[in-house]
Amino acid sequence: MTLLRRIAALLLGAEPGLRRMLQYWAATCVLYTSCAVLLLLQADHGFSDRAATHALIGYGGSIAAAFYLLIRGSSRIGLKPDQLAVTQAAFSLACTCVLYAFSGPVRAATLVMTVVIIVFCMFAARPRQSMLLSLIALAGMGATMWWLAAHDPARFPPVQEALSFGYLAAALLSTAVLSGEMHKLRARLKRQRRELSDALDTIRTLATVDELTSLMNRRRMHEVLAEEERRKPSQRGTCVALLDLDFFKQVNDQYGHAAGDAVLRSFSVAARASLRANDVLARWGGEEFLLLLPDAAPEDARLVLERMLERVHGLTVPGGEGHRLSFSAGLAARHASEPFADAIGRADKAMYRAKASGRDRIVLA
Repeated sequence: MTLLRRIAALLLGAEPGLRRMLQYWAATCVLYTSCAVLLLLQADHGFSDRAATHALIGYGGSIAAAFYLLIRGSSRIGLKPDQLAVTQAAFSLACTCVLYAFSGPVRAATLVMTVVIIVFCMFAARPRQSMLLSLIALAGMGATMWWLAAHDPARFPPVQEALSFGYLAAALLSTAVLSGEMHKLRARLKRQRRELSDALDTIRTLATVDELTSLMNRRRMHEVLAEEERRKPSQRGTCVALLDLDFFKQVNDQYGHAAGDAVLRSFSVAARASLRANDVLARWGGEEFLLLLPDAAPEDARLVLERMLERVHGLTVPGGEGHRLSFSAGLAARHASEPFADAIGRADKAMYRAKASGRDRIVLA
């Protein structure tokens, strides 16, 4: 199985866009092979010249091989998928004109392949390109029919050729119009898929991030704590701290909720600037925040909180000149295999002791 995957990677490449183009190419090869078999049967029954049949099969095979190389090297030579599709279709349409010319009594059946070629381009070509290919097909097949009717009217009656051309024109032009509608539908579906993806990203963000402070929210923090419990504890240990902004209710009452929101945002920026690389800060609720400090002894954690407290002292309340901001924090070192809920409970009690003893301080549980 590994060998088959290696062969597939060698033939199809690893880039998704390239693989998709080569899948379309493979589908055209299946169609070409089917037509080659029918051509050989056609020649065996005397409906077409054997030498001309072999020449056409060889020409088609060479074109298929050449386009495989073009697709594989399209990124290097700057060929876009629609350009490759239109060019390959033009060569294929030339084949159908030649096929019609020497297929004798079964030539009308070969007109179906002209329509199939245009349909194959629906997935890569633009509507204008599909219409252009349809006009090229009509011009080429019309010229072929006119030449045959003019030079051999006994085998190619002009009226019969004109009727065949009329049916072909109706089919090709209808296919070109449908191609345009399909292109619009695909563009609309692509846009809706992109909008849905953006909406899912927004929902995912709202589910994990606090909208006001841009910190992790409580729900996401519970997930992080659960992951941390499953992780092998470090030798230095892990600490948690609960922080509560001092006199935050007074800020809301005196200066308004807009000022309170601004304080929360300013605190989150200052707090994040004080953290170590692996520390995680979340808004736990209201003006309360939970800090997880992995791989940290209590003295290390205290240094982080003191640095944070120093930064917070430099913040001001919008419109509240002279109002000094601070927080009270309870710090707890998690015991071995202790649930984080217990460690947070001890940090919570330490935080209330910090408030009771005057606020603007850090108390170790």
